[in-house]
Amino acid sequence: MKWIKLTIDTTTEAVDYISDMLTELGIEGIEIEDNVPLTESETKGMFIDILPELPPDEGKAKVSCYLEMDVDIEALKKQIEEGLNEWRAFVNIGSGEITISETEDKDWMNNWKQFFKPFTVDDILIKPTWEEIPEGMEGKLLVEIDPGTAFGTGSHETTQLCIRQLQKYLKKGDKLLDVGTGSGILAITACKLGAGSAFGTDLDEFAVEAAIENVEVNHISKDTVKIITGDIIGDKAVQDEAGYECYDIAVANILAPVIIALQGEIARHLKPGAIFITSGIINTKEEDVKAAFEANDEFELVEITRQNDWVSVTVRKK
Repeated sequence: MKWIKLTIDTTTEAVDYISDMLTELGIEGIEIEDNVPLTESETKGMFIDILPELPPDEGKAKVSCYLEMDVDIEALKKQIEEGLNEWRAFVNIGSGEITISETEDKDWMNNWKQFFKPFTVDDILIKPTWEEIPEGMEGKLLVEIDPGTAFGTGSHETTQLCIRQLQKYLKKGDKLLDVGTGSGILAITACKLGAGSAFGTDLDEFAVEAAIENVEVNHISKDTVKIITGDIIGDKAVQDEAGYECYDIAVANILAPVIIALQGEIARHLKPGAIFITSGIINTKEEDVKAAFEANDEFELVEITRQNDWVSVTVRKK
């Protein structure tokens, strides 16, 4: 299906005014392009450790909307031009130039699937649920994943770093805590490697739904893996449900700042001698994470591993 794309060249100062005007004209959704840096509250919880560098913010912006092909575009354009002219007396609209083009409808939620193919991490085969087992890989340990909108296909370096550390330190029957579980890939892999049980948390309820479905796809009992929505750092109800001093191993593939905050809480949930594997750490943040653990008397540094620009820090509870 084709859509009409209408774009207004304007200023960041006028974006809210134009958005309101388009809403009053019956347009339900808009797209804003600008170079305004994201605030700390806006980036909180995003699954990225570094943001792309933007050109300097010069106050310019583009406001776009997508319309069905049967819309009287010339009449709508005239209404928008009239509205822009009215607002010019109160706010800097910029050029106010309106561009009209056509665009194809795309299934953005599912198009990425064409790039997610089966791959291996050592002797573990990770494949999307919609792909067949590749020829010659039938005997490998199989983990099937449909991440949905959650982070965690297994292909990212940080996930692979965690999987290799689980292979190295996980013992049969261990109880695992997975903070920021995403698609559930690490909890599922741990159970496939012999963990007796796993408890996962994530802030995103859609990630939790995807993780629970992935547990079922991998034929792991609901009694073995429990995954809940919540923040183990600041929510006592989540902390209580996770339990205290009961885990043999924990894993957190999140972000460096979150790991730094988490190391102050996680020790309460681990047994003495338990292993804590962390990743999601870009190499420029390695020293910050390392310093946080070194300042925590409850942990001792065990190992730092790296893959390309990404780092995993593994520690042990004393």
